[in-house]
Amino acid sequence: MQFSRKQYLNELISRKHNGMIKIISGLRRSGKSYLLFNLFKEHLLNSGVTENQIISIALDDYENRNFLNSDVLYQYVKERIDNSNMHYLLLDEIQLVSNFESVLNGLLRRSNIDIYVTGSNSRFLVSDVITEFRGRGDEIRIYPLSISELHEAYPQKSWDELWSEYSNFGGLPQAVLINDINQKRKYLNQLFEATYFRDIIDRYKIQHIEQFGQLVDFVASSIGSLTNSHKLSNTFVSKGIKLSDDTVSKYLAYMQDAFMISQAKRYDIRGRQYIGSPYKYYFTDVGLRNARLNFRQYEETHLMENVIYNELLRRGCEVDVGVIEIVERNTEGKQEHKRIEVDFVANRGSERYYIQSAFAMPDEEKLKQEERPLLKIYDSFRKIIIVQSNILPWYNDNGTLIMSLQEFLTNENSLTMR
Repeated sequence: MQFSRKQYLNELISRKHNGMIKIISGLRRSGKSYLLFNLFKEHLLNSGVTENQIISIALDDYENRNFLNSDVLYQYVKERIDNSNMHYLLLDEIQLVSNFESVLNGLLRRSNIDIYVTGSNSRFLVSDVITEFRGRGDEIRIYPLSISELHEAYPQKSWDELWSEYSNFGGLPQAVLINDINQKRKYLNQLFEATYFRDIIDRYKIQHIEQFGQLVDFVASSIGSLTNSHKLSNTFVSKGIKLSDDTVSKYLAYMQDAFMISQAKRYDIRGRQYIGSPYKYYFTDVGLRNARLNFRQYEETHLMENVIYNELLRRGCEVDVGVIEIVERNTEGKQEHKRIEVDFVANRGSERYYIQSAFAMPDEEKLKQEERPLLKIYDSFRKIIIVQSNILPWYNDNGTLIMSLQEFLTNENSLTMR
């Protein structure tokens, strides 16, 4: 089974020869190498590029260990280039190379080389590369397989089958390809421990491994809940575990750098400004989240919210948690200032969408409850409520679009549908 990854392939194709370093970033095992060495290389060959014009090196392959030395890598690439042709440099896991910025900077000065790299750590690739090249680093973020990609690959499966598998085991390509449920669980458990968890510990030389593991467990258990480093530190103190605010902040940053989790900030919709902590955290792949908890904590409501958040990111949105300040009278008739929440404020270019995730909406009262924050927003941007049940999209009298989770996830134009 091959996954086309059309969205990311088209992004790469559209950036060819733009004079920038194309940086394919994202969670390990999410398909970066396959995209670069299989799909994109196949595109190059089909467009008339010869094998000699393509220089591809998997830097995490033991056979290529000599290239982890920046001088060796630079000299090798330099010797492969001739002045009569355009060359395409494909480097996988570039962050493993010592002083890789200097290598890429030197190669970037040549007019007949187009550079593509992948990496699994945002601190290296976003902070170092884009800063070093002053706007000449062009990032393409890749995510695990989406449900729409699974639907394309497995058209014979019903929506209920797809959602059940996806909400349990996520979208990492290798996990998707395993048919046996027990083998899926085993694979994800081992992958989390041996690849993601151990990688962070080794990279940042974490000494308090048990405390770090407990923090990972807490974040996994509370996806979509507001929290901050101080609150988390106090949680550990209450259990007799000493873990400072600064340490918690560092550990959370390490998880974000590894693309394991993403942070959603709170945005004051009326005040048009960010509020600051607390934040919400979501897992980049819900299968990894479930594996960390040994598949014992399956809350479909929170998993649905996590999947919606990831899908908005995949579609190129900047996603925040919306906050609205309101004044209401209490039961005693006194005015009270309150903050009510909109699950997601998604911005994409000049477009904005206010989105509520509602697992079930069985009656009019529940609809009013979910719609209440949306009706307190006095602008013309689209308001959407996404429900788990399989319904046809419809607009109510307030102009709110109500659609099913299936419609949202499988229809690429669901945000703009009329």
